[in-house]
Order: sequence, then C-alpha cells, then structure tokens
Amino acid sequence: MKKYKGYLIDLDGTTYYGTRRIPSAEAFIHRLNQRNDAYVFLTNNATRIPQEIVNHLKNDYDLPVSQENVYSSTEALLSYMKENFRDKNIFVVGERALHHQVKQAGFRIVNDAQADVVVQGLNRQTNYEELATAAMAIRNGAAFLVTNADQTIPTEKGIMPSSGAITAFLEVASGKQALVAGKPNPLIVEAALKKLKLSANEVLLIGDKYETDILAGLKAGVDTLLVLTGVTQAEEVAQLPTPPTYVLNDLSEWEFN
Repeated sequence: MKKYKGYLIDLDGTTYYGTRRIPSAEAFIHRLNQRNDAYVFLTNNATRIPQEIVNHLKNDYDLPVSQENVYSSTEALLSYMKENFRDKNIFVVGERALHHQVKQAGFRIVNDAQADVVVQGLNRQTNYEELATAAMAIRNGAAFLVTNADQTIPTEKGIMPSSGAITAFLEVASGKQALVAGKPNPLIVEAALKKLKLSANEVLLIGDKYETDILAGLKAGVDTLLVLTGVTQAEEVAQLPTPPTYVLNDLSEWEFN
C-alpha cells in the first residue's frame, strides 16, 4: 500500500451507515488524528450545513473534527454559482440546509417559475407543486444545477431514494439535463485537493459506492479505496469496468506506511 499525504473520505456508508456506527472507520479516523495526517470528509450530503455535519460526527460517532475537515457537494455547487450566476434569482428544491447555504452565500431565493437558476438537492418533504414549478422554470430557460445525483442513500431502514431520484423526475419533466456538482463530478475532488493543498498523486479517496465515490476519484486522477461497508457489494467488484486501486472489507484492513 502506497504512502499518502492526505485522504478524502466519504461519510454515509463509509464512516457510518445510516444511524449504525462502523467501528473500523471511527478507529481509522482516530488513527489519522494521531498521525496528524490531512483529511477531508467529502460528502454529497446536502441536507446538513457543515457545522451540523461536524456536530453529528462529534456527538453520534465520537469523531472530534472541525469544519476544515468537511467539504460538501453544496459548497462545490456554490463555488460554481459564484463564478457563473452571481445576482441571479434562485429557485431551491431542497431541505432547510440547502436553502440556508444558498441564502448565506448571498443569492436571492424566489418561489416561482421565473427563476434564473433551479438548485436541487435531496428534499424528503417535496411535493408535486414544488417539482412542477421547478420543471416549468427549467423549461423557461433556467439553469438546472444539482448538488448530487445519488440515486439512493443507505439508511437504518435500508436503501432509500436520494437526490438523483428527484433529478431524474425533473430531467424527464423539463427535457433538460442537470449539471451535477457532487461526486462523481471530479470538480468536487479537485476543490477538495485545493483545500488540502495537495496534488492528485498524494491523496487517496475512500468510499463505499462505486458509481459516485470511486468514479469521482477515477475521473480526478486520484487513487481510490472501495470499502465493502455500504452500497457496492463484494460480488459486484469483479464486474466493475475500471477497478479501484484497492478493495477492502473495511478500514481495519488498511495498512499505513
């Protein structure tokens, strides 16, 4: 196993699974802290602001981290929006955290189909009226931007629909394809590398889902580690089109050099 200067680590399915703890992942993070290694939790989750993610990790998983250790798909999307859609009207399909972060970034949120941009993430309280308004805005010419296209999310109840299911609805209803900021888009990985001040060949990306985590790493040119604690299962590994650099049952099997 190669020696790395930094790590990009997925959350749900890798660090924990729904409300279920993954002790091997927690021990791995504590080891990183002891070694003073650089790492960032690279998450597609757009339902929590960064401080809530930090509190969640501290309180529920005994992981003492800071906001410097977190980079989300929402942050990647807002960075893109600041470069391309400053002073535009934004229609948000998402939960409280996404609304909060869009507003805090200085954007103007509107609630009608005259919006210039539709920003969409997971919204477990959405309804037909909200989705219909979003689809109409996109058909009217609004840019269609999505935090992440995860089709499913692992929970204590099992695999549930996620942001990508809503994206699929809106793409069909509007006839337009979304621009996705989160994994597997390599932009989120490249932004996280800048945050760590490291190059692609110095970092390992760790995740449980091939279609998002591992593909993001492959597209960004970083080494990848697939852990079999979440979505992608052992029997699927042989059929993967481009294999990860490493495949482990869990992070207790990782050997630091």
